[in-house]
Amino acid sequence: MAIYLLLTNLTEEGRKTIEDFPERLKELNKEVEFMGVKIIDQYALLGQYDFVNIVEAPSDEIVAKLAIHLTARAELRTITLPAIPLDALIATLKKKQPPM
Repeated sequence: MAIYLLLTNLTEEGRKTIEDFPERLKELNKEVEFMGVKIIDQYALLGQYDFVNIVEAPSDEIVAKLAIHLTARAELRTITLPAIPLDALIATLKKKQPPM
């Protein structure tokens, strides 16, 4: 399974929902997990983004489906970034390339 970072920003509608019903943040987690995505960690942020979610999913397609599902309500916008474990990157960099 691959790791992804989901950077999210609340829309005006989303901010109102969270202000009136903060537990909505946890309710969204149930939907995410129902779609086959495991939540590894979550943080509220100060700055350009409101939240970062670190998730594990079986494929890019599942994460794309999740992002579409979450943004369809117009309460938030997402940016999804695939994350490469550092050890995996180092192992790939150490592999010799075949001669051209």
